[in-house]
Amino acid sequence: MNSLSVRVARWSARHPWRAIAGWLVFVALCLAVGSAVGTNSAKTADYRVGEAGRAEALAAEAHLERRAAEQVLISARSGGALDQGAARAAADDLSDRMRRLPDVAEVADPLLSGDRRTLMVEVALKGEERDAKDKVDALVAQTAAVQKSHPGLLLEETGSPSVSKGVDQQRSDDLALSEAITLPVTLLTLLVVFGSVTMAGVPLLLALSSIAAAVGLSMVVSHVSPDAGVGTNVILMIGLAVGVDYTLFYLKREREERARSGGRLSSEALVELAAATSGRAVVVSGVAVVASTATLYLASDVIFSSLATGTIVVVLVSVASSLTALPALLVRLGRRAERRALRRAERGKPVRRMRGGTGGGRVWSALLRPAVRHPLATLCVSVVALLALVVPLAGLKITEMSRDTHSRDIPAMRVYDRLNEAFPERRVTHQVVVRAEAARSGEVSAALREVAGRAEADPLFSGASRIRTSADDRTSTLELKVPYLGNSDEAYDSLDRLRDGFLPATVGRIAGAEYGVSGDVARYADYPAHQNGKLPLVLGALLLVTFAMTVYAFRSVVLGLLGVALNLLSAAAALGLLVLVFQGTWAEGLLDFRSTGSIGSRVPLFLFVILFGLSMDYQVFVVSRIREAALAGVPTRQAVLDGIRSSASVVTSAAVVMTTVFASFVFLHIIEMKQIGFVLAAAVLIDAFVVRVMVLPAAMLLLGEASWWPSRPGREAAAGPEKKSPARPAVDVR
Repeated sequence: MNSLSVRVARWSARHPWRAIAGWLVFVALCLAVGSAVGTNSAKTADYRVGEAGRAEALAAEAHLERRAAEQVLISARSGGALDQGAARAAADDLSDRMRRLPDVAEVADPLLSGDRRTLMVEVALKGEERDAKDKVDALVAQTAAVQKSHPGLLLEETGSPSVSKGVDQQRSDDLALSEAITLPVTLLTLLVVFGSVTMAGVPLLLALSSIAAAVGLSMVVSHVSPDAGVGTNVILMIGLAVGVDYTLFYLKREREERARSGGRLSSEALVELAAATSGRAVVVSGVAVVASTATLYLASDVIFSSLATGTIVVVLVSVASSLTALPALLVRLGRRAERRALRRAERGKPVRRMRGGTGGGRVWSALLRPAVRHPLATLCVSVVALLALVVPLAGLKITEMSRDTHSRDIPAMRVYDRLNEAFPERRVTHQVVVRAEAARSGEVSAALREVAGRAEADPLFSGASRIRTSADDRTSTLELKVPYLGNSDEAYDSLDRLRDGFLPATVGRIAGAEYGVSGDVARYADYPAHQNGKLPLVLGALLLVTFAMTVYAFRSVVLGLLGVALNLLSAAAALGLLVLVFQGTWAEGLLDFRSTGSIGSRVPLFLFVILFGLSMDYQVFVVSRIREAALAGVPTRQAVLDGIRSSASVVTSAAVVMTTVFASFVFLHIIEMKQIGFVLAAAVLIDAFVVRVMVLPAAMLLLGEASWWPSRPGREAAAGPEKKSPARPAVDVR
């Protein structure tokens, strides 16, 4: 009763208005400070990995980097033959307007398509590639002005900046839809659990306030770890899930103790009791999520670092809200309930008993029956079923989701398709970058011309090329076009042809030359390779952290090993299910997606790390109840049954809330977010209803007292009341 969680809860319970006001001030300060300092967004250099990243860095140092560009297509509005004179006049008008814009670096000469039906004007932008989407509105305005002046023509704009802007807008709209789905379902679930609008609103309001505070804090933290644009997404997704869950664990225990006490304990005493049990579980669970998520920093990737930062910030804030604002709210609500009960008693009316018994019920008794009666058979059947879901994992294909995978609901993507159709020879651009001594500039240029000659004779390339040399003659670049889409096998083959054949045989013969290939396809190839190289380190650290946290929480090496094994099994099963659904085409209509035949390169690692952390919610809460009973002198077998039954309803509710939050992301258009939402929802269901109901109780029943090795809760209980930890510590009794 003297732990940190209890001391904080005790203060909040005794000073509820101060605690509530303090929490609101904290949230407001986080938002105010965050808004004041703003978000430090990741720069182009932060995304560089592998050979493509090194080549981009060489080009950037020499001011030869590829610039973000927009393409404006001019065609006949009727869809028929193009009036060449009118189109040229519109192109000249557009070019003049674009050149006057301060953010425009260069406007290329108009280019006519092979079928002579489309004229293209390409506009290159100044500055950071990642910042180009913020400059595109000025270009779109000029395109619209020219369109108005030439009503007989159709002007359409696309390019990386406008596509990125469209993706951001679509993501924002999708998140609004996700919230519109998630919040009502979450509230309905909590209404079923508590039977009270007031009590159902507490977890939701605390979760939303925690999200608000985390968004503000993440802006501040972004000045240490840059935000890759996914921080807010993960804060919303993880914040609502864990925020509601942590509050639910704490709140449900307080209601349970209130129902058990029958009015003999004060609201303050009940809050302290909940803090000593579920409060500790929340703290341990939160620390476990933070520790496991922190392993993402080992991936040395700005996106994973951004995901980790968002998750860590929102989890810590959610834990803080459950230790401060929640106890204060519970005391205020408890006192109001006590006054209401007193008035009813004075009027001779029966006092309504609150929900919140020990849980269980017929449904959970039925679900637990196989593990109770036939633990070995249940364990074997459950593990075999999960391993069957793991089988599709053997066919896992990981790729970087390219621009070609974006939803065609984005207008710029539909124009992008028409651009590729009209100018197939310009679909992909490889940039070869070479740096050598200035005295060897002639040799480098000759070697690059030889590379261009080889490419011209190769059907994987379109023949168009351009060589540029820096002012100091130390760096040269060669741009080669490929007539295939960036996610095609031919595009990847052309990259391999360059890296493994053309360059070693030409530029590779120049002494001291440093060279590499960059471009979109090179990025798509190098990122998964970079991640695969970091995967053993991250997973190794993740397993070690999970094991250490479990051993710390339960003083048991056996439970530590069991926890790692169960987390691996449930994560692998969920990932296998993801492969089964998204790498095939059979579920496209059901889940509204177009299969790429692969899984996004960030999904598997993110799944493992986040799931290992979230699984600790159930692991800590369920096993804490079991250990609590064992410390009170209950035999291990009965402690397992009592612990799981007593935590059944809250685990179910928490799983439903988490599944709802994650499943809502399946409605998003971005394929990688769909995959993340689906796999996390599937993983939570598997973990809550198979692992914690079938596998965990069966394994602990078979292990018996060995589950706690090297500690012995049964012996501690038998040693006497002065040495054991009571199930319900003695507190203020009225």
